[in-house]
Amino acid sequence: MNIEEIRDYCLLKRAVTESFPFEETTLVFKVMNKMFCLLSLDEARVNLKNSPEKNIELRAHYPAIIPGCHMNKEHWNTIGLDGTIPPNLIKELIDESYGLIVKNLPKKRQEELNNL
Repeated sequence: MNIEEIRDYCLLKRAVTESFPFEETTLVFKVMNKMFCLLSLDEARVNLKNSPEKNIELRAHYPAIIPGCHMNKEHWNTIGLDGTIPPNLIKELIDESYGLIVKNLPKKRQEELNNL
């Protein structure tokens, strides 16, 4: 997947917003004001959250997946968009990151999301 495809895929999800809160080269996607995806436009890489166990597994299997740059390295991965990661896996990882964030929202915020 390329940067535009990732952006389009993230924006298909419910209640997602995009912004540049850090600098003009890092596009951040949030659900209910919580980050689930950071997309580096100048370095062609994406940061996504996952479980610590799955992160270890992914890093062992794919050289393009490394501990999250500028993030909690236990919970976040940085994925190089060099063409070595199958597009379906990237979509799955975006879904999982989004799902983890939604799951950890307060119940009231989860209800708001479900009512959108």
